[in-house]
Amino acid sequence: MSTMDDFDGIIIGAGQHGLILGSYMAKAGLRVALVERRLRPGGGLSTEERTLPGFQHNLHSINHFSVTDTPWYKDLGLSAKVPYIRPQYEFAQPHRDGTNLVFSRDLEETLTSIRRFSKTDADTFREWNIKAEELTERIFLAERFAEPLTEADRAEILGASALGREFLELTERQPLDAVNELFDDERVKVLFLFKLSLFGTVLHETLGSRSPVGSLIRAFDLGTGYELCEGGSYNLARGLMETFIAAGGTFINQAHVERIVVDGGRATGVELQGGRTLRAAQFVASTVDVQQTFYDMVGLDQLPAAYREKVDSHHLTPWTLFGLHLALKEPPRYASASHDPNIDKALKYNLGSETIASLMDAHADVEAKKVPRAVQFGGGALSMLDPKQAPAGKHTAYAWHVVPYDIGGDPEAIHGVRDQLADDILSKWREYAPNMTKDNVLGQYTYTAYEYSRELINMREGDIFMGALSNDQVMYNAFGYRTPIEGLYMAGSPTHPNGAITGGGGYISAGVIAEDIGLATWWTPANVRERLSQLS
Repeated sequence: MSTMDDFDGIIIGAGQHGLILGSYMAKAGLRVALVERRLRPGGGLSTEERTLPGFQHNLHSINHFSVTDTPWYKDLGLSAKVPYIRPQYEFAQPHRDGTNLVFSRDLEETLTSIRRFSKTDADTFREWNIKAEELTERIFLAERFAEPLTEADRAEILGASALGREFLELTERQPLDAVNELFDDERVKVLFLFKLSLFGTVLHETLGSRSPVGSLIRAFDLGTGYELCEGGSYNLARGLMETFIAAGGTFINQAHVERIVVDGGRATGVELQGGRTLRAAQFVASTVDVQQTFYDMVGLDQLPAAYREKVDSHHLTPWTLFGLHLALKEPPRYASASHDPNIDKALKYNLGSETIASLMDAHADVEAKKVPRAVQFGGGALSMLDPKQAPAGKHTAYAWHVVPYDIGGDPEAIHGVRDQLADDILSKWREYAPNMTKDNVLGQYTYTAYEYSRELINMREGDIFMGALSNDQVMYNAFGYRTPIEGLYMAGSPTHPNGAITGGGGYISAGVIAEDIGLATWWTPANVRERLSQLS
């Protein structure tokens, strides 16, 4: 006889992956409990009024990569409740000399911008864009939402076609080396590296080494790209939660999982702080970090030696983000608008870095546990694209500056540099947008790893991805969905396609779990083997 604490499946964590996995399983007819330590769902899908009333600030996730084209967005019918804005101008870079570079989704506009600096570079981009659009559509996106093939199987299948072989060759190239080889103009190189490196600093795991993901092609395709969740990133969490509840799911919030119950080698439920136990007849899925799942909730003594080694070797991203969130009277107005007025319309900006050397210096400083000497950051004014994120006639803006988690070996050292770094960021911004004066700032809020690693404890040591995006932790090397404990699955950012707002871990694990428990799927899980086998 079942009770209110009996479920078919229990999912730990109500971030993007838990919400997506829960929605698929609940729509398939299972009794699903989604257990969340915090009051609200969403995790990094966070939009809050941290400066002044009416000013909406996305504290974590902002730029969502082609979400409206993902299978889960379509399967779950989210377009009716979670609209997205697809900016025409995705990346921009103003320069101190009054020029700028702007990458548009339109190829000719992008070529015009590049051509102002180098005709040769524009010709190179045109040639590579043709390749990248096809590689992105037929391979990169095909692999993004399917359980990765083994390295050997993947090499065999891709190696059987000319397009597949070309993609494999690209995965052997280091993005930093490739950009240096392909382009002549320094500032063109820098914006391409910014597009690849997430936050404008040369991060080893994305630029300095080869990657089986084939991330290099992201520098050249324009058809896919970042989108903005209308009204704020939290609206995606809201829409997913509405979907989960409408499908019959149960949301249990303010409930910290202390232990995953393992009985006879099988996961049978979870024990919450305070002693309440929830039982799971078919599966338990964790969407939180590797360390919390296995060190704290399972216990290494319940794992075979080889898997314990896998858990121990899972390593974190070696940098964190210093976020400066602003409430403004007016948006940044860039001095270089006379060069190209589209500079004021972009989603993401590279500010403060105009040379590869400055990027490399920042990387070296972070590795040495120092705040980078040169102020350089990614930022934007989202209210220019989405007026819902600020009161009428007013604006929001943000800057993300890379810093170590423990400056000088001390996680609390950030408090001693917080105010000065915020001032330095505004000062640097004024070099490009003179109206970014203190008079224009109505309110400001700094948000660092010291805060967010305590609010979202799965972001251990400030790692927003819950695992470094290095070659040894992506694709077929990513942390797998199945575990040695029967009925226990990993379904979050440590799994392919890793961190950031992809929904991939939740979507792919839904298909994996359904297959294992013999559940009839109402959706058609992606079949990457079939798609890659059709390449010519």
